[in-house]
Amino acid sequence: MKKTVIYAYTHLLILSFFFVGCQPKSETASPTYKDLTEAVYASGNVFPKNEYKVVANADGYLQQQAVNEGDVVKSNQLLFLLESLSQDARAEAAANIYRQAEANYADGSPILAELEAALRNALTKLENDSVNYFRYKALYDQNAAAKADVERVELAYRTAKNDVSARRKALARTKSQLYVDLQNTRSNYRVNAREGDNYRIRSFEPARVYEVYKKVGELVRKGEAIALLGNPDDVYLQLAVDETDFSKLKEGQDIVIKMDAYGDKVFKAKVTKIYPKLNKVDQSFRVDADFVGERPSAYYGLTVEANIIISQNPKALTIPKTYLVGNDSVWIEEGKEKKKVKIQKGVENFELVQIKGGLTEKSVLVKE
Repeated sequence: MKKTVIYAYTHLLILSFFFVGCQPKSETASPTYKDLTEAVYASGNVFPKNEYKVVANADGYLQQQAVNEGDVVKSNQLLFLLESLSQDARAEAAANIYRQAEANYADGSPILAELEAALRNALTKLENDSVNYFRYKALYDQNAAAKADVERVELAYRTAKNDVSARRKALARTKSQLYVDLQNTRSNYRVNAREGDNYRIRSFEPARVYEVYKKVGELVRKGEAIALLGNPDDVYLQLAVDETDFSKLKEGQDIVIKMDAYGDKVFKAKVTKIYPKLNKVDQSFRVDADFVGERPSAYYGLTVEANIIISQNPKALTIPKTYLVGNDSVWIEEGKEKKKVKIQKGVENFELVQIKGGLTEKSVLVKE
């Protein structure tokens, strides 16, 4: 019985020494010189440049859809057609009136032909009455005709002369009125044609159709968007930067971009615009950037993660960030003792902190 107890005790003692001997020493490290880049994290999306929405300029039902998502369109290309029965009727009536006005003023116009014929008849009668008048006047001067006959033919001559003058004025007045009517009907026709264009939705410039909001048969109200379009050949980045990092930004800074859609592929960009208004919803500022070199295909809204390069130091004395105690201290080993010292930090990233004071390359860092 005693042997068993002694054996058991001895066994436990051996195990105790084993575990004590196997306890790991405190993890240590020393400051080293490394290439240290300070960057600000940003997230955002890729958007096409010059994006715009086409909207309806009149109420109507979508009658025809000439394009679909993904199509590339030219400038002033017909995209959608709205039903416009009342407008079509007005446009047709205006066109008919305009054509009639053109016919009334054109050469061979029935209205002008009738007035011109009446003028010619009046001129013929004037010529006859003129001959009669001067013949009777000559006979009267020779005492071969009665004064009453001369007065009668003179009255006919003067009446014919006045009739010609009146018919010439009527012809000129009618021509002038027909010209005014033609201009007015032409203006009315053009106005109706422009109003008809309100029912034909066209592109402003070459673009890709990214989204169509309406389907054929649906009612579209005036001012309502029908589709979203954008430049198919150029894209830019729209990023959100946290309020705490905003003061570090400036235009022209380099950016490194990654997108889920492109796996591990890295794109480069530069900051082009910094917006001064804070988005109170997520406490961020908007930053725009243009790609440098290779750019992704113009797909709308691709999600991106970005690092905006604030500074680069090719030879910075650094320590792993995991050795920091609080915000400005570390533990170091001096002889067989641990000592807590304050440091002067420089730039930092997710892994490293630059040491500007408080440590040397020979310092031995230990964790708590």
